[in-house]
Amino acid sequence: MSESTGAGVIFGRAGGVSEAAVRTLHKILTGNEVEKLDYKPSNHPGVHLELDLDLGDKGKMKVGVVYGLANAAKVAEEVIEGKSPYAFIEVMACPGGCINGGGTPREKGDYHYNTALRAHVLDASDKANKIRQSHNNPEVQLLYKDYLEKPNSHKAHELLHTHYTDRKPKKKPEPINDVWQKITLV
Repeated sequence: MSESTGAGVIFGRAGGVSEAAVRTLHKILTGNEVEKLDYKPSNHPGVHLELDLDLGDKGKMKVGVVYGLANAAKVAEEVIEGKSPYAFIEVMACPGGCINGGGTPREKGDYHYNTALRAHVLDASDKANKIRQSHNNPEVQLLYKDYLEKPNSHKAHELLHTHYTDRKPKKKPEPINDVWQKITLV
């Protein structure tokens, strides 16, 4: 596969993953492509950006973009308590997204100084791309047609979804003082 989309390009900036997904969601639910999604700064503590999405007769949906794991924990708590206004929440660990992640040049006192410029470059690349929506990528369409059958098919689910394994210790670890006693008494 070598065909890329604008949707894939914007994954690197805050809001890019949710925007790519919402482009396809909008098409599926309304039958219409959406060209521009208007994310706005959020007044919600812990949420950086939000989007109010109108899905026509299917209703409205609120999307939240969170970065930083402490903020993610706050928003996750709201979800668990049933108090979250968001139907879709994108979480990125790095402020501004991956474009401002580990290895990014920093200046003392300000490590976000180029985030907006980097996001602008990704947005410009997205707009210049002849295919902007993941569902319109001919190679993805061919993959589903020839192999995965359809989105959410059993085969697609088995191959594309993540499965988690509980790796919590089966028994509580020994206190370090007890271990130290055993080592020093030998």
